[in-house]
Amino acid sequence: MAHGTHEHHIIPLKTYWTVFAALIFLTVVTVAAAQIDFGALNALVAFGIASVKASLVLGIFMHLKYDNMMNRVIIGSGVFFLLLFWFFSIIDIVTRIPQNSTL
Repeated sequence: MAHGTHEHHIIPLKTYWTVFAALIFLTVVTVAAAQIDFGALNALVAFGIASVKASLVLGIFMHLKYDNMMNRVIIGSGVFFLLLFWFFSIIDIVTRIPQNSTL
């Protein structure tokens, strides 16, 4: 493939409708999961559902599934650093010593 040319991948309309239906279903699951108390796992369940929805949007609607590897590396590094920042935030919250206010 010559430099500067783009090869377009044609995705069938049925795939778009299937992904759309999956996103609607996962939105209903998100609303239902918000009504259930999972205790300490509330955030993990919400992030899990959101991650699946984001993966569908990135892969199919934004065509990253069919794009070159460099874009995947860039997106992957962004996700990696997001998880790294999230991890350090959780470590900070978990290791805090609770203090009672004297006010």
